[in-house]
Amino acid sequence: MELLIVSGLSGAGKSVAMNALEDIGYFCIDNIPAGILPRFVEYSEAGENMLQKVAIAMDIRGARSSQEIMEALAQLDERKVGYRILFIDASDDVLQRRYKETRRRHPISISMGISTAEAIERERKILRPLQERANYQLDTSMLSTAQNRERIVSMFMQGGSVGDAMALTVMSFGFKYGLPKDADLVFDVRCLPNPFYVPELKEKTGMDKEVADYVMSFEESREFLHRLESLLEYALPLYVKEGKSQLMIGVGCTGGKHRSITFARLIGEFCQKLGYHPSIQHRDALR
Repeated sequence: MELLIVSGLSGAGKSVAMNALEDIGYFCIDNIPAGILPRFVEYSEAGENMLQKVAIAMDIRGARSSQEIMEALAQLDERKVGYRILFIDASDDVLQRRYKETRRRHPISISMGISTAEAIERERKILRPLQERANYQLDTSMLSTAQNRERIVSMFMQGGSVGDAMALTVMSFGFKYGLPKDADLVFDVRCLPNPFYVPELKEKTGMDKEVADYVMSFEESREFLHRLESLLEYALPLYVKEGKSQLMIGVGCTGGKHRSITFARLIGEFCQKLGYHPSIQHRDALR
């Protein structure tokens, strides 16, 4: 049985992740008490009950202390049950804003009568054992619901090629809005000519042919891309060999609308030619 434990902060996007996993073939169970987890696994692996792919959401609704979580994981380890952990996170200010926008209360706020900020701090401490042992960590602070779903699908969709051994994401962004928190490689293309200063291109993005053609009309842009491609052609197989399960490549320019989108698209196309299946995202295109 392939077991995936999904955890993370309340409001970070676990429900979106579970729905996405269900859509790609996982048998999903939400809000399972930590103490029941080992017994459920034993039941699921027995005879006709055998399940192929299972995703179980385990968080503070079913585990009120770090000790409960550590004991559940220890029992799985003792029984030599193979499992992976996906931990979904977001910054405190984003979590507080989401609760304010939805007018919902944090589960710990309801049970203990404390503020949302205090509840988030307490929740982080409780879930620390899961975060420390996570095989995958996803920060959704700057992701839309659709982008969150796309990341989950790209990480866990099974395929038949070598490129599926590592979930690859190429994300364009604007440095003025901050770095993507879970980026592994960051390429800065602010050194290249900027279409922002061309009046007819200013309001367009790298998704428009005119902008992409302008960016790539310069020799330095073409040479820069060539060198990035050479680096990736060499480095990506090394990451796969090392056992890295996911890799995010961030491509940034000032505002995240012109040069970064152009390069993210071209890098994504190059990675596809290498046999990978990158998820190409443009974080700040609509700002």
